Amino acid sequence: MKLFKSFAIVAFAASFLFNCGSSSGVISTPIENIDTLPLKVSELTEAEKQHWGHLDLKRDTIPGMSVDRAYDEIIKNKKGSTVIVAVIDSGIDIDHEDLQGSIWTNTKEIPGNGIDDDNNGYVDDIHGWNFLGDGYNEQLEYVRLLASGDTSHPRYAEAKAERESEYTKYLGIKTNYEQFLQQITNADDALQKETKKENYTKEDVDAISTNNQTLKQYIAIAKYVYSMDFDSLKDAIKDISEGLEDITDRLNYNLNVDFRGRKTGDNPDDMVEKFYGNNNVKPIKPSESHGTHVAGIIAAGRNNGKGANGVANNVKIMSIRAVPNGDEYDKDVALAIRYAADNGAQIINTSFGKYYSPHSDWVRDAIVYAASKDVLIVNAAGNEAADLDTKDVYPNDAIGTGPEVSDNFISVGSLDPKYGSGMISSFSNYGKINVDIFAPGGEIYSTYPENTYKSIGGTSMASPAVAGIAALIRSYYPKLTAPQVKKIIMDSGLALTTKVMIGGDPSNVKPFSDLSKSQRIANAYNALILAEQTARNL
Repeated sequence: MKLFKSFAIVAFAASFLFNCGSSSGVISTPIENIDTLPLKVSELTEAEKQHWGHLDLKRDTIPGMSVDRAYDEIIKNKKGSTVIVAVIDSGIDIDHEDLQGSIWTNTKEIPGNGIDDDNNGYVDDIHGWNFLGDGYNEQLEYVRLLASGDTSHPRYAEAKAERESEYTKYLGIKTNYEQFLQQITNADDALQKETKKENYTKEDVDAISTNNQTLKQYIAIAKYVYSMDFDSLKDAIKDISEGLEDITDRLNYNLNVDFRGRKTGDNPDDMVEKFYGNNNVKPIKPSESHGTHVAGIIAAGRNNGKGANGVANNVKIMSIRAVPNGDEYDKDVALAIRYAADNGAQIINTSFGKYYSPHSDWVRDAIVYAASKDVLIVNAAGNEAADLDTKDVYPNDAIGTGPEVSDNFISVGSLDPKYGSGMISSFSNYGKINVDIFAPGGEIYSTYPENTYKSIGGTSMASPAVAGIAALIRSYYPKLTAPQVKKIIMDSGLALTTKVMIGGDPSNVKPFSDLSKSQRIANAYNALILAEQTARNL
């Protein structure tokens, strides 16, 4: 679910190359009457860009979750209880400076003694468990279907056609990226020489006067790069290079029928083999960053002078490494959910998904098991701009639009910081039945491996935002059950009737109220008010 800025310029790259070679006592009032707000016309400041998901729609005209307002007016200096949030994802950099004090430790285990002290089947699971072992790169699920050779499978022909289409598409994108990367690198070299500065500015470029046609072309490239919100050509080169790395991985691993990535020694089609993997919950390579980013959205230290603020205080992150660079295995997901539920997690965040799932029943059974342990699961809706009422996505808590297997699963779509018609992230899935609520997910600033920070967009970022609200509710109102917390989040969101674009397409406009079950955007301030009212009535 990683999205890079450089994906947005691939169309330009192609055309350019073609043409140019509270506890009791809460008295706060819920936020209402949102649809009467004026549109925000000014650009976000850098501080707003890095913090927009915590801002207040009514006060700031930015569709954040009113997190800061919740702390200022409701939480204040109240003490809540500790909440364990399991993040099922790629590895998490548990040594990150902004996650210190926010990592779960299994106190029933003695570190490093090689003994399963708590008898849960997982040896030395100090901060969680790694169901991927030493592996990371993986095929997509429909490519695994092709690799199985099972031509009798009802979706085999569909999988074959999809793989051929995707492989051809990404080969073309790779070529465009490589060519545009070369063009922008050449432009950067030329502009350094022209300005006699290694780190020249936009103003330096604007000041260049020349009749040299090649230099004019490089200036045009630079100006377009600046228009894409890059601060420099070097930043663009870095971002495009990362995008190119992702595309290369897509071709070499995700779409490669002959690739075999699993390194755990178990049979992923056999649930009898459960105790595999190891206790290393950290990333095994620097680019394995997704889990770290997700964890920071939930639990990065608040107001500690470091890079990002998490939504929730009083949180301990249980790291469960089960999401590879490719599609996750149903078996790993099912066991990860059960591991989290058995080891004290009260909330599970699942920022991943796929559209083929050979053992989806295993995962639904695990969701029901988590419900029996009063665990809330918060899930990313996905990034295909698809209607999930007509397209199946996994994991889910229902078959199609059928009845839900439990009431502990909440699916989250993504918002951009643009109140009005452009509010829905162009990539976000939606569905009046199968998506529950929307939350900030566009270009969210959070923790990144090795004590760095980065803005990334995706429903992967919207899901932990809602998980953070759930953690606040369970911290300050611990008697509330998982279904009650889900209902509070959905009922307390800001209801909108605004018409919005789907997939960033101005010709595809729908009422916001048609895109999710709640018809709302998540709001921490309102959620805590409703949680207080609900807790009083227990």
